Amino acid sequence: MKSDIHPTYEAVVFRDLASGATFLTRSTVSSGKTIDLDGVTYPVIDVEISSESHPFYTGKQRIMDSAGRVEKFNQRFKGFGK
Repeated sequence: MKSDIHPTYEAVVFRDLASGATFLTRSTVSSGKTIDLDGVTYPVIDVEISSESHPFYTGKQRIMDSAGRVEKFNQRFKGFGK
């Protein structure tokens, strides 16, 4: 393998801006911002949404009324093609 062409793979903290949750993982992404976590300084990447705040994963998903949509469609196009 060629040397010095691969990005560094290091510990990084991803911080959810919506919920404030933090996730410590490893990534090739880097950042100028840092955060202290358990006495160790890590680079931090801010994300707008994660599994902690996404409606699908939190169970706060809005359910669409598909029956109302079908009725609205049929009402709009009931005389089409006659």
